[in-house]
Amino acid sequence: MLSQILSKTPAPLLFIFSGLTQYVGAAVAVGVFASLSPAATAWWRFALAGVVLFLWQRPWQVGYTLTQLRNAIFFGLIMAGMNIVFYEALARIDLGVVVSLEFLGPVAVAISLNRSQRARIAAFLALFGVVSISGFALDLSAPEIGLGLFFSFLAGALWAGYIILGKQVSAQGGLHSLAIGAFAAAIAYAPFGLSSIPTVFQDGQLFLALGAVALFSTLIPYSLDQIILRRLDAPTFSLLNALLPASSMVIGVIVLQQIPTLSGLIGLILISISVWLATSSQSSAKPKEI
Repeated sequence: MLSQILSKTPAPLLFIFSGLTQYVGAAVAVGVFASLSPAATAWWRFALAGVVLFLWQRPWQVGYTLTQLRNAIFFGLIMAGMNIVFYEALARIDLGVVVSLEFLGPVAVAISLNRSQRARIAAFLALFGVVSISGFALDLSAPEIGLGLFFSFLAGALWAGYIILGKQVSAQGGLHSLAIGAFAAAIAYAPFGLSSIPTVFQDGQLFLALGAVALFSTLIPYSLDQIILRRLDAPTFSLLNALLPASSMVIGVIVLQQIPTLSGLIGLILISISVWLATSSQSSAKPKEI
């Protein structure tokens, strides 16, 4: 029943729902930063999610070639690494700046894999829309700004890798590959979180908070990504990521009565046009296969 509903749900709506769950997870994660480092918080996300996915999907029952297994493991390392450096950037500079800079990764994927004029226009509209919504003001005199910028650009590069490799693993194993990747990432990045195990197991509320972060920031959104990636090409998937900051602004208006600025409204319009261009069946060029 659930799989049938998801298969009939338009991809933009799945993106918006995925984004909303990530915002919930991010809000919980910010509170966790008071007890754990950003890297340790990210590791616990994938350690808990990896165990759940591994037991749920039982990937050991699926026949994998060495190439498919390697792709799934490498995908998990990129996925977790992307989140670790994102948290490190978030600990140093504002969320809006981080989102704007890391979105360069999906834009690069969209342009490089679909060189049509429509794709280029959609990519640049999406980029300008994200920057307009997220804001792009930095106090370069503040400490650690340079390191925060580095982590933001690195997150963007890893995001691009996540999209390209994610398209492959979605066709090769889907959620089974996601389970292998998350479990492999938990093992590979264990040095970031092993020292925090006594702290977490002695604090029930902290453990529950980490469980919520794993559920809302990893299990739900990345499972949905695997479903979406099987339906869309990589360039279109890249551009639809622009819906994430746009949906956060809309929720801010509805739930928190936060009136957007003029630049925010302009950004929402630009992203809406970009999504229409990206999802239109009138696309003038076929994307490259990856």
